[in-house]
Amino acid sequence: MLTLPGRGRSMFAGKARSRRSPLADVDWALWGIPMAMVAISGVLIASTQRQADYADWYQQWITGVVGLGIALVMARMPLQRLQSLRWPIYGLIVAGLLAVRVVGTSALGAQSWINIGGFYLQPSEFAKLGVILLLAGVLDRHPVERPVDLVRPAALIGLPWLLVFIEPDLGSSLVFGAVLLVMLYWAGMPGQWVVLLLSPLVAAIAAGTWPWLLIGWIPLMGWLAWSSLPWKRMGLALAVGTQTLFAVATPWLWEHGLRPHQRARLTLFLDPSQDPLGGGYHLLQSTVGIGSGQIWGTGLMRGALTKLRFIPEQHTDFIFSALGEETGFIGSVLVVVGFVLLIWRLLQIAGRARTDFESLVVVGIGAMLMFQVVVNINMTIGLGPITGIPLPFLSYGRSAMLMNFMALGLCASVARRGHVGGIGPGGRR
Repeated sequence: MLTLPGRGRSMFAGKARSRRSPLADVDWALWGIPMAMVAISGVLIASTQRQADYADWYQQWITGVVGLGIALVMARMPLQRLQSLRWPIYGLIVAGLLAVRVVGTSALGAQSWINIGGFYLQPSEFAKLGVILLLAGVLDRHPVERPVDLVRPAALIGLPWLLVFIEPDLGSSLVFGAVLLVMLYWAGMPGQWVVLLLSPLVAAIAAGTWPWLLIGWIPLMGWLAWSSLPWKRMGLALAVGTQTLFAVATPWLWEHGLRPHQRARLTLFLDPSQDPLGGGYHLLQSTVGIGSGQIWGTGLMRGALTKLRFIPEQHTDFIFSALGEETGFIGSVLVVVGFVLLIWRLLQIAGRARTDFESLVVVGIGAMLMFQVVVNINMTIGLGPITGIPLPFLSYGRSAMLMNFMALGLCASVARRGHVGGIGPGGRR
C-alpha cells in the first residue's frame, strides 16, 4: 500500500478521513445530552411563567449558548495547565465567598449572590469546580494510603465548606461532602473507610428513628474499624466511641439545638400533609403535579398546575415537577436515562485519562452532577427534604449553568487527550 514518506500512513486512509463528516468526532453523550436538556428547560421555564409578567426562558438559552462557547474553548486547553494554578484558583474561591459576606445580596433567606453590573454571580457554584481542581491536585501528589492522609484534603475543603454553609447554602455544602468522599475513594481510599466516615450519620438517623438498630450497628462498625484500620485497638475504640456519641447527642440536639421550623423542614417530606399550607406545600404540589402527568404528560406548555403557578420556585429547584406534569413518566425517565448516560461517559473518560490528576477531576465533576441529580429529583417527588439543590442543565440559574458547562469543557479536554488505562476506583494506576 502506498504510504506517505516518513509518516507510515496510508494515502488512501488519509483521503478517507478527509471525507468524514465534521460531526463524526463529536462526543454526543458529552455534548448532546446537556444541550438537549438546556433546550427542553427553556420550554419548561416558559411554561412555568405563562401567567407572570416576566420571562426567563430566553436567558436560559442565552446562558446555555455562552456556556457552550466557554466549554469549547476550555476543551482545547490541556487540563494540566490548571494543575499549577490550583492555589490561585483556591484563593479566588475563598475571596469570592468572603465577598459574599461583605457585599453579598440576599434572596430566599440566603446571602449567596454578588451583583456585578446587573449580573448576579453566585460564588458557591464556582467554588464547587474550584474545590474539585484543588482536591485533584492534592490527591494526585498525596494519595490516601493511611488514615492520616485524610487530614490534608479535609482541612483544605473545610474553609470553603464553612463559608458556604453559613450563607446559609445547605445544598452546596452537601455537594462538597459528596465530592470529597467520591474523590477520596477514587484516589485509593478503601471502601471500608468510606463506610466508617458515613457511619456517624447513620447512627444519628437510627437514634432518632429506630434506636434498636444501634444494637447491631455499633458493634458492626467496631468490627469494620478493627479489620480495616492499621491501628486496630485505637480504631475500634474510636469507631465505637464516635457512634455512641452521635447516638446519644442526636436526640438532645434535635430537641434543643434546632428550632421547630428547622425540624419540620427535615422531616416534612415523610408526611407533608402535617403542614399542607406551610412547609409541606412545595412537596404536596410537586408530587400532585408530577402525578397528574401520568404516562405521556399533558403536553408542553399545557400543564394546568404549572400554568397556574401552584408550585413556588418551579423554574429553579422544582423544574422536575414541570417536566413530570408536561412530559409524563416517559419524559421523566428519558431525562433520568440521559443523566445516567452522561455520568457513565464521564466514568469512561476518567478511566482513560492520561494522568491521575485528570482522572480525579473528571470523577469529581461526575460526583458533583450525580449527587445534585439524585437529591433534586428525590426532593421533588417527596423522597427527601428540600435542600435547595438545582437540577443540572434544567433548573434556571446562570451561575450554575456556566459552571456546569465549564466542567464539561474540562472533561472534554481530558477525553481528547485520553487513552485506555487510567486510575480506577479504590486504587491508583
